[in-house]
Amino acid sequence: MASSRVDYTAMEWASAVPFYGSAAVHEGRDIVQLKVLSDRRREGGGIAWLVKFTPPPGKLIKIVATALSDEHVFSLQGGRSTKSGQPVQGSGGYSLNPEGQPHSAMISAETTALVIYTGEPDEIKSMEVIDISSTG
Repeated sequence: MASSRVDYTAMEWASAVPFYGSAAVHEGRDIVQLKVLSDRRREGGGIAWLVKFTPPPGKLIKIVATALSDEHVFSLQGGRSTKSGQPVQGSGGYSLNPEGQPHSAMISAETTALVIYTGEPDEIKSMEVIDISSTG
């Protein structure tokens, strides 16, 4: 197979609804967007994308998912937070959710990450926009 190269800076952000479901849009605005860098699932490989989360002011995006294949997440900007919006893992962080692993994330600030799946992407169990808690 030949090498594949893309210029992600020239790519437009696309709606993440096909992967994250209708909750990727909140009040008519895409709050989760993707740039699919490669998709080799038909050849038995995985899929890689840049994902951008943009929670509304005063809110956070809460995601609950199960990894359908090993998921590698490299935080490039922003990162996960607590219910009170305090950063837990910022840019430069890396996490691995192995196949079968239930996991969650709360995102309270614009966040961009490189996500690489070794096969199918996560099964999103729920995704919702909630108020940032004052209790943490």
